[in-house]
Amino acid sequence: MANPAPQPAKPARHRTSFLRIIAMLLLTLIILAGIAVLIIWLVIRPKHLIYTVDEGSIHNFNLSKDHLDSTFDFVIRAYNPNSKVSIYYDKIDVQVDYDDQILAYNGVQPFFQPHRSMNRLDVQLKAQSVELFPSVVEDLKLERSSGAVELIVRIKARIRFKVGAWRSSHRTLKIFCSPVLVHFSSSNTYERTFCDAVF
Repeated sequence: MANPAPQPAKPARHRTSFLRIIAMLLLTLIILAGIAVLIIWLVIRPKHLIYTVDEGSIHNFNLSKDHLDSTFDFVIRAYNPNSKVSIYYDKIDVQVDYDDQILAYNGVQPFFQPHRSMNRLDVQLKAQSVELFPSVVEDLKLERSSGAVELIVRIKARIRFKVGAWRSSHRTLKIFCSPVLVHFSSSNTYERTFCDAVF
């Protein structure tokens, strides 16, 4: 019985044409996706979220050798200027730093922020027998004698955006507020500090 004749190989140009069609389809999909994102952006017109530290105070400040006990109270204002975007704050951590050292930290209750709204966060951070670097001890003593201290407030939040019925996946929001000048005497006027926010 004779072996069947081998099938002739398809010309290389057919393979090239097929690859071109695939490439054109992919390019078309990318362009359509880009146009869709642009249209959504133009409709929503997202604006930067605004965060400020509106008040700051220190209570029960006790610097004993190289350990610190103190309570730091802050009023943080979160403003959402967007007309169509709402925000879920699912997890919020706040810490206060001095130079490169963390003095205290605490969590904030999760909340939902509708569009074009402002939320006031009353945050209390307690330093309990925090061991300090020797350089920090000396600098804090100097600032205590001057009547005010420059602090850094950092906020890290897990957030989701809501536009209509659509909800985004989680994103990490980092907020940096510096310098936050806090007076040891409550009689001094506090000056608002504007913060930088990045995703």
